[in-house]
Amino acid sequence: MTLSTAYWCVLIAALLPYCWVALAKASAPRYDNRDPRGWIARQDHPRLKRAYNAHLNALEAFAPFAAGVVLAQLAGIAHDRIAMLAVAFVILRLLHGIAYVADLAWLRSLAWFAAIGCVVALLAQAAISVA
Repeated sequence: MTLSTAYWCVLIAALLPYCWVALAKASAPRYDNRDPRGWIARQDHPRLKRAYNAHLNALEAFAPFAAGVVLAQLAGIAHDRIAMLAVAFVILRLLHGIAYVADLAWLRSLAWFAAIGCVVALLAQAAISVA
């Protein structure tokens, strides 16, 4: 795998939150685009809430992941290692969102923990490399 693979993963991870929010908005009738956050807050459909929460969690996870990829590259970490961790992160984040929407809390938590492990690995390797 190449660094290009990792960069594609950053793009996918950047777009992933919008897949979950689209699912949330499609999960209930009469979506109000004039007040999207108010509309979400007034909803009580469990699947909609889980999809929206997956959206928020994906947004939270993106910045540390993107920083990890960039810092690992700048620190001279092997490109195949960066790409492997990036691909694993994206797969785990997809699994996380699917598990969130499907209400599989144990799988969601496991995927979250493993994905954050990929981020920690990227950041730690970068820090160790430049120390």
